Amino acid sequence: MLRAQRRAVRSSAERVEECWALGGSATSPDRARRTIAAALSYACEADLLRSAAVLLRAHLADRSPSLRRSAAAIWPRPLRAAWKEYALDQRGGMWRTIRGLDDLPEKVRAEAGDEPLLVEIVAQLEGLHASRDGHRNRGKLYEKYIPSPGAALLEGRSAPTLFGLPKGHWVNLRFASGTGMRIQPDRMAEVRQMERDEQAVGERALAFADAVLEFLEHHHGPAAVEVPRPRGAARWIGREDELVPYRPPWPRKLRPEQAVTMVGLPMLGLALAAVPWTIAYKSRFLVEHPKLGVLAWAAAIALAAAAVSRIGFRALHLPARAAAAPGVVAAVAAVIVWQVQGSVVEHFYPGDAYERYQRQYADGCLAAGPYRIDAVQSHIEDEVLVVRPISGDPVLRLGPAREAGTDPLRPLDRSTRTVLEQYGC
Repeated sequence: MLRAQRRAVRSSAERVEECWALGGSATSPDRARRTIAAALSYACEADLLRSAAVLLRAHLADRSPSLRRSAAAIWPRPLRAAWKEYALDQRGGMWRTIRGLDDLPEKVRAEAGDEPLLVEIVAQLEGLHASRDGHRNRGKLYEKYIPSPGAALLEGRSAPTLFGLPKGHWVNLRFASGTGMRIQPDRMAEVRQMERDEQAVGERALAFADAVLEFLEHHHGPAAVEVPRPRGAARWIGREDELVPYRPPWPRKLRPEQAVTMVGLPMLGLALAAVPWTIAYKSRFLVEHPKLGVLAWAAAIALAAAAVSRIGFRALHLPARAAAAPGVVAAVAAVIVWQVQGSVVEHFYPGDAYERYQRQYADGCLAAGPYRIDAVQSHIEDEVLVVRPISGDPVLRLGPAREAGTDPLRPLDRSTRTVLEQYGC
């Protein structure tokens, strides 16, 4: 397992060199491929370090190691661009992995004695922790300073510290009165050493894995001939375009046609996002469940923004005036949606039971009889609409008479059913 991951690290490093040899501009697919290859290389190094630590811990505890090999998780496809940035920033999870090895040097040192292989492992672990300290503490060697007028760059006096905190404390770096930022002059050598430690973390991880591999082979014999299948980041080496497909960058300056699209698409997105709000308002759902209504509206806005971003990005790369066509179509559709959504929602949610009675009966089959809207007195009792004609005709009992209900009003007794059949309702 460890040899297989060691080969994966070597293959990923060679792949990075191949991508660099291809060259390419700053916005070309070749540069994107280089950054993905570098992220995979970092992830493979972190995998190797985790595996070596797992095997070493198992040997020190005199137990069998887990058959499940350590492998960095590649995020789902919609999040892989964010995964790439995370891997580049955190070196594939290397810093978190080193943080999990804080207790290992003492355990190895306690078992080392005069065994030179374990002494070498302790030395490599200390080098890894030096790299982590360089990564964490290099920023603490900066300071705010007040530049001297007319002096060279970075010359001046240090800004006064706040609350007696060190110069490199984040409070002083953000809120001190200085207008410039520089490395503390008396700690330049320390900064350079930390930079070297941070940059050497990959070599130190490989050296640690090699020392562990040599130690394990010394105690357990040579590795098996069978080579495990690559897992995690290793199986994506050489397949960078499949891992994170290249997407051209957003244009820095929009042409007039592109500006039309970037105005029309958000208009349509807002119009569509307003539909759930209108439904929740007309159906009284917003009054009865305000939190769920607001969450549904927020989710609709998020989906609309994602759709606008995805469609707009593709539309901006259409040639010439064709880039304006999606914006024009979206603007027309937005106006239609704004004008139509209210009446459509009111058709399904006409309001209270009185409005539903008027729409269902009084404006239709009962329009010419004594049950028209201006010739009756009506009220609601226990979700029952009681319609009493002034002329003394039989009383109608219709239901269910719920607020903002969508069910049609139906007769609830034989007398009401007879009257409705008489008028052909």
